[in-house]
Amino acid sequence: MTRVAAIWRHPIKAHGFEALDRVRLGAGETLPWDRRWAVAHDAAAPEVDGTGWTSCNNFSRGAKAPQLMAISAVSDVEAGTVTLRHPQRPDLTFDPDSQADAFLDWVRPLMPEGRAQSARVLRAEAQGMTDSDFPSISIINLASGADLGTRLGQDLSPLRWRANIHLEGLAPWAERDWIGRRLRIGGAEFELREAIIRCRATTANPETGERDADTLGALKAMGHQEFGLYGVVTQSGEISVGDVAEVF
Repeated sequence: MTRVAAIWRHPIKAHGFEALDRVRLGAGETLPWDRRWAVAHDAAAPEVDGTGWTSCNNFSRGAKAPQLMAISAVSDVEAGTVTLRHPQRPDLTFDPDSQADAFLDWVRPLMPEGRAQSARVLRAEAQGMTDSDFPSISIINLASGADLGTRLGQDLSPLRWRANIHLEGLAPWAERDWIGRRLRIGGAEFELREAIIRCRATTANPETGERDADTLGALKAMGHQEFGLYGVVTQSGEISVGDVAEVF
């Protein structure tokens, strides 16, 4: 039986992962507080202001700055704050809307020299700053990640994939046949719209921030660069860790 093994959100795009036990999803919306903020770098297009979706190329992210992959996060929704942790930095609790300078000072040592530097924290006004140009929920099959790790001869943390929902109890790569179908979890339903094309962020270890796995090479050896699916919530409802997941 296929079940939800974990639910994750990423309050600040590419800057921290946060585990949830349950969450209520809204139709046509991203997971609440997922990619609520994004960090524009100093080479971003001047019109990038958070009012609409924009390409990830305008933001600081793990593909260019692998140490960002080792950040974890805890949100305080009532207070409007996020606490960030990294093995090389002291903990930081701040309000992304009003204390961006504190964050920029904190993250600066994690940014590689010779790359565009983090410059502005933007709040997404319409939808979370997902990599898709529609409000998506990202879903992965843990068995596919385990199979990819076997091909590489190493364990791969599922956190490399920055997905919202981790599923267990499936055959490896079964999800690749799901595009165009629907998924029911708890009280919510999803349209499974497209595969996620992966970038160099997945080569970095989420515990250390060091590049240590040729995830893209392993995927390309299978004839593609895809891992996981983007889904769109079509029916609002609550989902929880342990819920049965049914494709139809």
